[in-house]
Amino acid sequence: MVTQGNHEVESIPLLKDGFVSYNSRWKMPFEESGSSSNLYYSFEVAGVHIIMLGSYADYDEYSEQYSWLKADLSKVDRKKTPWLLVLFHVPWYNSNTAHQGEGSDMMKAMEPLLYTASVDLVFAGHVHAYERSRRVYNGRVDPCGAVHITIGDGGNKEGLAAKYINPQPNWSEFREASFGHGELKIVNSTHAFWSWHRNDDDEPVKSDDIWITSLVSSGCVGRKRNELGNTLTTP
Repeated sequence: MVTQGNHEVESIPLLKDGFVSYNSRWKMPFEESGSSSNLYYSFEVAGVHIIMLGSYADYDEYSEQYSWLKADLSKVDRKKTPWLLVLFHVPWYNSNTAHQGEGSDMMKAMEPLLYTASVDLVFAGHVHAYERSRRVYNGRVDPCGAVHITIGDGGNKEGLAAKYINPQPNWSEFREASFGHGELKIVNSTHAFWSWHRNDDDEPVKSDDIWITSLVSSGCVGRKRNELGNTLTTP
C-alpha cells in the first residue's frame, strides 16, 4: 500500500495529470474508500484505520482531498479500529536541514483535523534519515497529539541527509542519519510497539524502540468526541 512522493511527479507539456506513470502502475483502493483520486485513500487492517494522504495533491480547506479526509474521518469507528494512522510523503515535523519547512503548508491546513480526530501515529519519508517525535501538536509537546515518525532512510542514490538543526527541538525524541527500516507491531487495542533497526547492525538489534499507548485508552478520544463531531459537520 503506497502513496506518491516527489520522484513520482511528472512534468509533461499539455498533460494535466502529473502522475500518469504512478497511477498506471500503482492502483490503490481509492474508490472503495470514497476518494476520487488514486493519490489519497484509506483502508483497514487488524484493528487499524490507515489513511494515505497526498503531499503533492491539493490539500487546502477547499480541496477535494480535504473534503474527502473529513468524510473519511467521520466514518472511523474507534471501537472497531481503535488505532488511527496517517501516512504521507513530506514530514511535518522535521529537525533535519534537508527539506526544511516543505510540509508546513499541508500541516497548517490538515493538522487541526488530525488532532481533533486523535490520530495516534503519522509516518512520512522524503528526508533521507530517521526521526521520531514525542506526541506533538502545533509545534508543542501534547499528550493528545500524534507521534510523528520520519522513516525516509531505506536507501537511495542521493545518500543520507546527515545535518540536523541544533539544539534539538523539544518535540524531537530521537534522530539519526543512518540507513535502516522500522517495524510496527499492533499488540492489542491499547498498546503498540515500534522499533527502528539500523542496517549496519544485526536484525535483532533495536537502535530505537518505544511502547506506544493508544489515544483511545488514554482518554483523548473521549474528551474530544464533541469537538470532532462539530469539526467534521462544519461545511
